Amino acid sequence: MDRFNATLEERFILVGFSDWPQLEIILFVFISIFYSLTLFGNTTIIALSRVDLRLHTPMYFFLSHLSFLDLCYTTSTVPQLLINLHGLDRTISYGGCVAQLFISLALGSTECVLLVVMAFDRYAAVCRPLHYTTIMHPVLCQALAIASWVGGFLNSLIQTGLMMTIPLCGHRLNHFFCEMPVFLKLSCNDTGETETKMFVARVIILVFPATLILGSYGHIARAVLKVKSMAGRRKAFGTCGSHLLVVSLFYGSAIYTYLQSKSSYSESKGKLVALFYTIITPMLNPLIYTLRNKDVKGALWKVLGRDTD
Repeated sequence: MDRFNATLEERFILVGFSDWPQLEIILFVFISIFYSLTLFGNTTIIALSRVDLRLHTPMYFFLSHLSFLDLCYTTSTVPQLLINLHGLDRTISYGGCVAQLFISLALGSTECVLLVVMAFDRYAAVCRPLHYTTIMHPVLCQALAIASWVGGFLNSLIQTGLMMTIPLCGHRLNHFFCEMPVFLKLSCNDTGETETKMFVARVIILVFPATLILGSYGHIARAVLKVKSMAGRRKAFGTCGSHLLVVSLFYGSAIYTYLQSKSSYSESKGKLVALFYTIITPMLNPLIYTLRNKDVKGALWKVLGRDTD
């Protein structure tokens, strides 16, 4: 591969799933459906959290932020993927690629921090119920939400800045969007020092939050087991279990992708895993959080004119 000095006009070829042409039309149909469901489900969560007073609580405040994140995250990658699958255009400019890398990484990093905040909210609700309203004051909720966004975008700014210092060889990205591990595969020189700095940043934004979440749910599980009422246990485990499932889906796929070394990263497997956290997880989040949630169901029926109160 020839080394080149990337400019904003330089274009990359996004290979996508062109290696498996027989799957492209199937993927196009299913991804279109999943994307539509993601838009509908997450928009519904945001709207209900705004219009129904019963959902004006810290839990739904943070859930509406998560839904907005998922809307933005999928929209930063899926339209490009659908164009790619349709075969209309498989290229993207270097400037567009860097922008997509920055935005998707910023939104993903923000979600890492926000999930920790949501775990803290559940910890306060279950382990400190008498002080919950005092702890989760609206001012603190606003501050935690802002901190999540600032932390996520700061992490992306650092990693994208480091990525742009790496000289690249070749114009072929074996992926359906511009993602960090695929960029690193195109590096020309020994970039061990830069990659080490980027790896440390990824550990901080992935492993540290995951550890805090597991610690929070360890305390929650211990508190719930002390509850004598079986109905109380089921309610607590049901609410927290949905959050833990979201955390497992998101962190499992993200850690697999971003904590691998450049030499061990498989582009083919990476594309399949990326489908999971860019399309499947954002679509499932509204269902996971609301499928057994009476408050959200009640709010939805109220909006539809079938108030069950």
